[in-house]
Amino acid sequence: MPPHEWQKSSFSGEGAQCLHVAAPDSDTIKVCESDAPDVILTTSRANLKAFILGVKAGEFDHFVDG
Repeated sequence: MPPHEWQKSSFSGEGAQCLHVAAPDSDTIKVCESDAPDVILTTSRANLKAFILGVKAGEFDHFVDG
């Protein structure tokens, strides 16, 4: 992985199917998957906050509920 301080959720366990998040500066958030570490999504803290609030509100549950 690139030289950022990556963090993953404790809910990910020890498997290879994890999302990693890094904040290389005060405005930028980077996200990658452990099985594709060279593919990095870059977004802003505001966009990530809006997404997290949507997740907490259940707006994306239909993506994981089968």
